[in-house]
Amino acid sequence: MRHITQNGIDIIKRFEGFSSTVYFCPAGYPTIGYGHVVLDHEDFSNGVSKRQAETLLKKDAQIAERAVLRLITVPLTDGQFDALVSFTYNLGGGALQRSTLRRVINRGDHYDVPWQLMRWVWAGGKKLNGLIRRRLAESDLYQM
Repeated sequence: MRHITQNGIDIIKRFEGFSSTVYFCPAGYPTIGYGHVVLDHEDFSNGVSKRQAETLLKKDAQIAERAVLRLITVPLTDGQFDALVSFTYNLGGGALQRSTLRRVINRGDHYDVPWQLMRWVWAGGKKLNGLIRRRLAESDLYQM
């Protein structure tokens, strides 16, 4: 199975940021570490270390990798794959599955991908500067 590169992991870490304790992300989900959404059966009352957070990130990245591999039917460069895994890590496989972004990529219209990514900058009904910066970084990575 194909995996995200360190460059892709670094993008995720940069934009998710690290929190050793549970917080609520802008979309309202309880989150810890590098953007790990806390599941009902998980207990992080003692927080997490950076090492534990990286383990969670890699586990969550594998879920995003599988979604990208399942949903994207055209060959991708490492940069393109990393950008899509970062996007899917942030928004989930369902968002990629039902997106125009996926259809554009699978048609081979790679030049249109940055514009499609920039449509995904909203959370909790608000346009977020952090998501704008993340989508720009993913666009740059996609075009590498």
